[in-house]
Amino acid sequence: MAVGPASPEHVALGRAIRQLRLAAGISQEGLAERSGMHRTYVGGIERGERNVSFRNLLRLAAALEVRPSELIGRYESSFSAVARPRTRHSGGDGDRT
Repeated sequence: MAVGPASPEHVALGRAIRQLRLAAGISQEGLAERSGMHRTYVGGIERGERNVSFRNLLRLAAALEVRPSELIGRYESSFSAVARPRTRHSGGDGDRT
């Protein structure tokens, strides 16, 4: 499913997948073949334009030969680099959301 303009979360996930793919020396086409996905879909994921299902995240992790937790860990690191934490003030108690 397309998400329209890339959100910081989708961009961070795409960046994490791209980093793992490049580290493994795999092309987008190779990753697509290994995961059973279309090359343009993988490209859209890497650009943050696609909303990836849990099942497809598992397929990508398997194709990259990493644990899903490593993929999510990379996402978290990448997300902190592309998005600043948002804060909401709720009466000055310092809660962050």
